[in-house]
Amino acid sequence: MADRGVDLTVLTLPKEVRDQLAELELELSEGDITQKGYEKKRAKILAPFVPQTQNVDVSIQLTPGLSSESTSSPNAVPVAAPRQHRAHRSGGTRDDRYRSDIHTEAVQAALARHKEEKMALPMPTKRRSAFAQSAAENCTPPDTSSASEDEGSLRRRQAAISAMLAQNLQSPEYWINRSVQSSSTSSSASSTLSHGDGKTQNHNHSQGQTSVLADVLAHTRIESSSVPPDVTSTAPQDRNSRVDLPPNITVRGMSRGQSRSSMMDTAGGVPAHSRVSTKIQQLLNTLKRPKRPPLSEFFVDDFEEIVEVPQPDPNTPRPEGRQMIPVKGEPLGVVSNWPPALQAALARWGATQAKSPALTALDITGKPLYTLTYGKLWSRSLKLAYTLLNKLGTKNEPVLKPGDRVALVYPNSDPGMFWVAFYGCLLAEVIPVPIEVPLSRKDAGSQQIGFLLGSCGVGLALTSEVCLKGLPKTQNGEIMQFKGWPRLKWVVTDTKYLTKPSKDWQPHIPTANTDTAYIEYKASKEGTVMGVAVSKISMLTHCQALTQACNYCEGETLVNVVDFKKDSGLWHGVLTSVMNRIHTISVSYSVMKACPLSWVQRVHVHKARVALVKCRDLHWAMMAHRDQKDTNLSSLRMLIVADGANPWSVSSCDAFLNVFQSHGLKPEMICPCASSPEAMTVAIRRPGTQGTPLPARAILSMAGLSHGVIRVNTEDKNSALTVQDVGHVMPGGLMCIVKTDGPPMLCKTDEIGEIVLNSRAGGTMYYGLPGVTKSTFEVIPVNSGGNPIGDVPFTRTGLLGFVGPGSLVFVVGKIEGLLSVSGRRHNADDLVATALAVEPVKTVYRGRIAVFSVTVFYDERVVIVAEQRPDANEEDSFQWMSRVLQAIDSIHQVGLYCLALVPANTLPKTHLGGIHISDTKQHFLEGSLHPCNILMCPHTCVTNLPKPRQKQPVGVGPASIMVGHLVAGKRIAQASGRDLGLIDDQEQSRKHQFLSEALQWRAQTDPDHVLYMLLNAKGVAVSTVTCSQLHKRAEKITAALLERGGINTGDNVVLLYPPGIDLIASFYGCLYAGCIPVTVRPPHPQNLAATLPTVRMIIDVSKAACILTTQTLMKILRSKEAAGCVNVKTWPNIIDTDDLPRKRPSSIYKPPTAEMLAYLDFSVSTTGMLTGVKISHSAVNALCRSIKLQCELYSTRQIAICMDPYCGLGFVLWCMSSVYSGHQSILIPPLELETTLPLWLSTLSQYKIRDTFCSYSVMELCTKGLGTQTEALKARGVNLSCVRSCVVIAEERPRLALTQSFSKLFKDLGLSPRAVSTAFGARVNLAICLQGTAGPDPSTVYVDMKSLRHDRVRLVERGAPQSLPLMESGTILPGVRVIIVNPETRGPLGDSHLGEIWVNSPHSASGYYTIYGEESLQADHFNTRLSFGDTETLWARTGYLGFVKRTELLVASGDRHDALFVVGSLDETLELRGLRYHPIDIETSVSRAHRSIAESAVFTWTNLLVVVVELSGSEQEALDLVPLVTNVVLKEHHLIVGVVVIVDPGVVPINSRGEKQRMHLRDSFLADQLDPIYVAYNM
Repeated sequence: MADRGVDLTVLTLPKEVRDQLAELELELSEGDITQKGYEKKRAKILAPFVPQTQNVDVSIQLTPGLSSESTSSPNAVPVAAPRQHRAHRSGGTRDDRYRSDIHTEAVQAALARHKEEKMALPMPTKRRSAFAQSAAENCTPPDTSSASEDEGSLRRRQAAISAMLAQNLQSPEYWINRSVQSSSTSSSASSTLSHGDGKTQNHNHSQGQTSVLADVLAHTRIESSSVPPDVTSTAPQDRNSRVDLPPNITVRGMSRGQSRSSMMDTAGGVPAHSRVSTKIQQLLNTLKRPKRPPLSEFFVDDFEEIVEVPQPDPNTPRPEGRQMIPVKGEPLGVVSNWPPALQAALARWGATQAKSPALTALDITGKPLYTLTYGKLWSRSLKLAYTLLNKLGTKNEPVLKPGDRVALVYPNSDPGMFWVAFYGCLLAEVIPVPIEVPLSRKDAGSQQIGFLLGSCGVGLALTSEVCLKGLPKTQNGEIMQFKGWPRLKWVVTDTKYLTKPSKDWQPHIPTANTDTAYIEYKASKEGTVMGVAVSKISMLTHCQALTQACNYCEGETLVNVVDFKKDSGLWHGVLTSVMNRIHTISVSYSVMKACPLSWVQRVHVHKARVALVKCRDLHWAMMAHRDQKDTNLSSLRMLIVADGANPWSVSSCDAFLNVFQSHGLKPEMICPCASSPEAMTVAIRRPGTQGTPLPARAILSMAGLSHGVIRVNTEDKNSALTVQDVGHVMPGGLMCIVKTDGPPMLCKTDEIGEIVLNSRAGGTMYYGLPGVTKSTFEVIPVNSGGNPIGDVPFTRTGLLGFVGPGSLVFVVGKIEGLLSVSGRRHNADDLVATALAVEPVKTVYRGRIAVFSVTVFYDERVVIVAEQRPDANEEDSFQWMSRVLQAIDSIHQVGLYCLALVPANTLPKTHLGGIHISDTKQHFLEGSLHPCNILMCPHTCVTNLPKPRQKQPVGVGPASIMVGHLVAGKRIAQASGRDLGLIDDQEQSRKHQFLSEALQWRAQTDPDHVLYMLLNAKGVAVSTVTCSQLHKRAEKITAALLERGGINTGDNVVLLYPPGIDLIASFYGCLYAGCIPVTVRPPHPQNLAATLPTVRMIIDVSKAACILTTQTLMKILRSKEAAGCVNVKTWPNIIDTDDLPRKRPSSIYKPPTAEMLAYLDFSVSTTGMLTGVKISHSAVNALCRSIKLQCELYSTRQIAICMDPYCGLGFVLWCMSSVYSGHQSILIPPLELETTLPLWLSTLSQYKIRDTFCSYSVMELCTKGLGTQTEALKARGVNLSCVRSCVVIAEERPRLALTQSFSKLFKDLGLSPRAVSTAFGARVNLAICLQGTAGPDPSTVYVDMKSLRHDRVRLVERGAPQSLPLMESGTILPGVRVIIVNPETRGPLGDSHLGEIWVNSPHSASGYYTIYGEESLQADHFNTRLSFGDTETLWARTGYLGFVKRTELLVASGDRHDALFVVGSLDETLELRGLRYHPIDIETSVSRAHRSIAESAVFTWTNLLVVVVELSGSEQEALDLVPLVTNVVLKEHHLIVGVVVIVDPGVVPINSRGEKQRMHLRDSFLADQLDPIYVAYNM
């Protein structure tokens, strides 16, 4: 911050400056400027008034000495003593590898600035039963005020949060605001402002201590019960002196005058006092953004335009130094007695120094177990070499030949067996490949080890007897075949199984050459394991270089604590030690776990000269050191730190020295080194001499590092990284630093790059992988002009670093730990360190934390996974997670995408107990990590979303001029069915205007013709009815209505019946009586609470005069249970029609005109609106006629109907169509399918049905339930070859996936692939399309989903990315015309343009009876005209979006066929980011995300996208779904999910037509009635 630490009181500024500041403040609060822009401008205005700081030289500022106060800040406060003491005393198991007091202090200071005590992120909600670990109060919002845990605090907490939201105080989520507003590429120069204000002030102290406060805060735990000190500002009433208040942005759609509290009252008609609403409100408050300036034009739908490319920040630091010069190591000295090969050295010592100790192994308690002398090592290796070459197989067919590869499988606790095996292989000239001991078939990375063995062509494995016994076996005692491994022969190498060589046999020991000596494995960032081949000459040269650099002398003692199978442990502890006849004491991981101090004791006892350790071992020894008072380390001349290249090693070295300096450890003996499997040892610090100054350190700016440049950290010690050098380049080496990406160009001196090394002492290739080898082992660096600097090849080390003063090498990280986010690079280890510096760490295990990146929406996103301690409660975990977010945001200026906590001990492990990162990432992406806590923050870190679309002003422009049937050069999008008038219809029924007349006529002319047959679950016809029987039953009902009901003509009568013939009879009974029937679905007896209120509502809305029903239902309506849901005393007159007396009415009513109402059709739409439409007699007549012609229905026909008969086309087919056309309808109530699934299909087969009608829910039931039973059905004789058309009746976009899978599944039963089709109707017109017998097959097109969101149709090829298949909704019915219209201008659109479907037809409804829930709906839904073109025709608006496309197919008349494609209901669409989304598209993506997602539904709430997912798997998978759902929606729809709700199967409500009731679901969610397994609020 420009004015950090300088208190500019506004009074001292000139008036014009104060005016400028006030204006700027206003811009910010109006949202016209981002927080970052505001801070820049403010800093510029104040610049002249800020005292100048002295210029700092850019060369690396190096601070000599090792004192822990080596920060660049002049007034660093020394750490409080008691605090430091406590840090050392905490638990002995803590793996403090990443610990750094400076860093912890920095993190705490950063958190203090965020005033995190007032953090109000919405905490996720968990079902109590779901996770055993969860604490009792995990379902409430986080406690921000008190630490009490009594029952009443729940309610108080709720109130406190609401109150907090209601007051317009500074939002505690400021840190999210900031990161949303400022681009994530803020530079070190400009980002200082944006992290809050340094001028914190504690009012309990005197004015002078302002700058010290951050440090004080870092070391005092503010108890939550006391009021936290006010750390906002010196003068609260003075707005201009403080920068960290966010603008008061109101939630969209709310005027700024409204008070905050009014926002909480309602949420789309739902009282928002519920817990869910409060949390969503909290979430919204954390996601406020400044307004965007309007976009001048639409953007094109191309990849470049999808992604918002962050503009390069002009303040980004760039390298300014000269090009680096390659650094040469000292020349490799030539010593006369160096052996010609490593085996020769062993032969020499074995012969001349047979009694000299070579290796001592320890038992589990840390006591020596055995010592192997050079004589024994030589003789045993010789025996093994002889056995391998001569005793396996026969003389003519040996199993092994020189040059073959052999796996070495030995545990870390048995170094002796490994040494013998390794040297035995060298003497036999076979190539050893040391690997880890496999523990189970499911080992992390085991498959990749299999890949390594396969690529190296390994067929034989050497192991010890003990190890072989411990390997996992199959039932019959054979060693298990490990996943991905080649078949191996196992050979036991214990001495008793080896053969003594014959007298004349001598091993062949040639002078070291370029043949491969051994292969060391290495795992890449992606998890693939490759073998680095090391040649004999490289192995020897490397030993010589190490001997020279470390000044090894013959007969010294070395304590080796690192793994001896690879890396430094192998190079120093097995190879170089034998070359120099060193005595190695091997301390294995298992010994260290039991006795962490064992290596220090070994150094003390054996007076060892050299010890080889890792930072972990320094820590463990430090934690345990108080048990040992008398250890002495003065014998050490060199303490080699094998992972000294890790930037966090410096704090380990300092802390260890701090403790052991009093035990004789000299500071100059600590020697960090840097190495890589490819280049082997890269650099090592040589031991210093006493009295010379210690090497300096570099204190670097993290912001600079993220841009790949070296900048001395001056402005903000919180984001500094202190690194120690790793000494000089190895003898005989030549080192360059090259750019990490692109061609290997030399870096500038102040630039971070990858270290490349040319040396004879490195690996030679990746065995068996020539392609990768070339790009790693044969790199030739180029200069800035692009010319090679020479012709010697360099090897990439995978280390990132730079060369400091005096040619010292500094390493700041590894390529494989590099996360590139929005063009900036972050080191995974640095992020781990920051996370672990967040106190309290009682939530997670220190050593069990993984950081990696995943690619989501065209950029890398950072994910942190940690293991949670079993005793950590929900609240603490959430608190810790939210503080980690703040700390990482503050120190690294990078947003986290996901932070997940998994149960203890569940992350995949490497053999030494670390975390297997690539496996963890794989589990995360597959959804098999099973977290117990998760926090997703896509809003914070996804900054490259496209700009929200601005809607263009609507107006009829010159482009829309009509020319004949063309609009702007395209054919008008309209289509029509055949003409009703021209088709000759001989049927007598044509003469009857009214359906009631048609029934009477049929009863007279053909009384015994069976019209209806109702089947039960067994497929038996429980009732049939002929024309005369139906007529007579209708008459009985009419008589009852007129007598008992006291009904007048035109009264509404509710028909409450289960699907069946009673419903049909009472319908005609009403027509005979002259009243208006209203069919209502009966309430579900098991679920009255949910279903009865809808019945009551329709009865009330339709003002019904009486109810016709059955006895059973009448009892239910008057029952006690019903009284609990509705008022049963006010039912209208209820008539039960079960046992009516045989009476005939005096007369049958005939309406005076056909325009009079025939019936009311009530239906609840998917958006939760109840609509009743009025259907006239003429409309009924026209519709029945249209269906009859389209489906060619005659009295000799049979059709089968399996769907609910309460509204829409289903009701027409069930009740009216048969009476009009005379065909026989077989009725199958869908409820019967639930008990007998094959009922519908076996009926089709049994009665040889040609035409059948069903709903989507019936089709889905058959697909899911019978999909696996086709063979059984076939055996029972089910044959569907008779079916000519199977039509799904629906009011939605055709479900292509379902119809296709139905066709494919039942193809084996003879179902024709052409048979299945769909119908389409809407409220204004019940039947617009219906695939009949005539007309071409429905066609399918593929449209681009990106264009669809912009209300445009772009046709693409099948399989194109982001393509959506759409099927035509069936042929348009006779007498129907449709046109596609722009819903805003009401002008016609061209062919293949998206618009609203308008329809003109004689069977359209006459109007709404009433709309319940939205009375303000325009009356023009039924009689509306185009704004230009054909302005005479009256159209009805369907409320559905679609388009018409002229196809190449021909209709009967020879014209080309116009296909209508329905995209979706306008009411259902979601408006997000200015684009239009159809819920079904998002749901399709979500359902594909994980195998355990059974169903999903989406809706919006206050601009947040809420995704509800039904989990079919176990509850432990619930949290796996959160990141997967977020990823897939981001990737495929470019939307950020706000809330993910995981629920049990069957929670998403579905109506009888198989449509999801999303609004009903939304209301239940907001009223907190879903009982979700988990609710995640994405930040």
